[in-house]
Amino acid sequence: MAECGRKALSLLEAARSRYESLQISDDVFGESGDDSSDNPFYSTSGDSDSDNYIAEAGEDEQQHPPQHHHHHPKRSDRDCGHSGGAGGGSGGAGPPGSLSRSQAEEEGWMETLQDVTVPPYKDTYGPTQKMPEAATALDFFQLFVPDNCIQNMVSQTNMYAKKFQERFGSEEGWCPVTAHEMKAFLGFVISTSVHRCESVLSIWSSGFFSNRSIALKMSQSRFEKILKYFHIVAFRPSQGSNQGLYKIQPFLDSLQQAFSCTFRPSQTQVLHEPLIDEDPVFITTCTERELRKRKKRKFSLWVRQCTSTGFICQISVHLKDGQGTDGLATLKNKPQLHSLVAKQLCQNISGKNAIIFTGPSITSLSLFSKFSKQDIYCCGLLSTRKSDCTGLPQSMLVCSSTPAQRGQSRVMMKGSMSLISWYNKGHFRFLSNAYSPTKQGLIIKRKSGEIPCPLAVEAFAAHLSYICKYDDKYSKYFIFHKPNKTWQQVFWLSISIAINNAYILYKMSDAYTVKRYSRAQFGERLVRELLDLDDCSPTQ
Repeated sequence: MAECGRKALSLLEAARSRYESLQISDDVFGESGDDSSDNPFYSTSGDSDSDNYIAEAGEDEQQHPPQHHHHHPKRSDRDCGHSGGAGGGSGGAGPPGSLSRSQAEEEGWMETLQDVTVPPYKDTYGPTQKMPEAATALDFFQLFVPDNCIQNMVSQTNMYAKKFQERFGSEEGWCPVTAHEMKAFLGFVISTSVHRCESVLSIWSSGFFSNRSIALKMSQSRFEKILKYFHIVAFRPSQGSNQGLYKIQPFLDSLQQAFSCTFRPSQTQVLHEPLIDEDPVFITTCTERELRKRKKRKFSLWVRQCTSTGFICQISVHLKDGQGTDGLATLKNKPQLHSLVAKQLCQNISGKNAIIFTGPSITSLSLFSKFSKQDIYCCGLLSTRKSDCTGLPQSMLVCSSTPAQRGQSRVMMKGSMSLISWYNKGHFRFLSNAYSPTKQGLIIKRKSGEIPCPLAVEAFAAHLSYICKYDDKYSKYFIFHKPNKTWQQVFWLSISIAINNAYILYKMSDAYTVKRYSRAQFGERLVRELLDLDDCSPTQ
């Protein structure tokens, strides 16, 4: 028994050592609590369910479709190469665009491996300005949503109200909103992320989610009037009038610039769609009628995110329907869509030797080759069903008829690009020019011990699983207010992202050494400061 305990302890120490060598911050975003210091990649406790998601391939790979955990449904992709045709041995047909053995040889794919080295990162890492110890939650939030931005909301809201009332008649009791009221308005809506109430109007109710401590700052009637007229851009511009996001685009541009000016990400970053679905607690408790009333999102949000801290460096919003340049209708179900998104998200990191991790929908040889010319290195998970497999050898994309051993891998190279096929309860394929195929990594699990793998596989799993953990926590602090208009949904989601980024900067500042607020306490403090309450300390 003692020997088993010593073995488990040694595995844990080895796992944490390797984890630290990948330069992932252990708990920049995390809460105080038992799970805040756990390694999201390695299983470090007997009841842990946070094993690397790459190892989540089901035991019955060919008999059952993939079953995804609700926390990261889009990242656990596996396949056996069947989508292109017959699946049996390496002679089976591969996915569209893949190369036969002779074609692969002509294109330069070979099994002879060579070492790959990524040049040093050409950028500094971390916050760009030093915040004082006395900096408040509002100070960090206003790095992204400054007073001039709030003043613009005031002006546009008043302009819209005036025009609306000129057309439909004046509204009794209405008076122009002030900057002080606009901050309070933001505070009320943001409070739904702290208290998890479905309707912001619950604040003034007598029910469970009522909050008299903040309800006295503004009447419900006044709040509803501001909510009715609230606008970022009151009127459609004369040019680019078919742009579906014109009511929110100036704010998104300002927010994006603020993200870039306040923080520089680490060398390793990930492109993905963050969790923005409905709150799982609501889904399990609401009635079928309430579920039917919920409309599906009409937009798609992609982000470029620092894998060392969770800071979201850039966002890209597209409408799922629309004729404008921000509409996805013209690119629907085409590989060009995700390639376009990836190029937009990475346009500011060319020439810096950054390493980006991608999911199956983005990973492709063509895109990675273009990024390589811009000194952007890539490591992505491949899927024969979701990825563009053009130019890749069929022999690496279909399953061999010979049973594979756990941890077994095959690698082929073309120049500095490696195509990896690795087995762990299922076949997983990776495309990478960011890690040398000659170097081995390890996946360390408490129950299974060490599972050998190429270094690219270990790096991908470690970094992406940290983002999965971040998303698990991040999704708890969405603004729960659910407007019907798409531009308002995008606005409040963007505000949620800004608050989480503000909290990351707070935890990396000297202010955190003075008062170590959790994410929930930080959110409550921000609400009270926006409402200008005298006592701004969070309730326990």
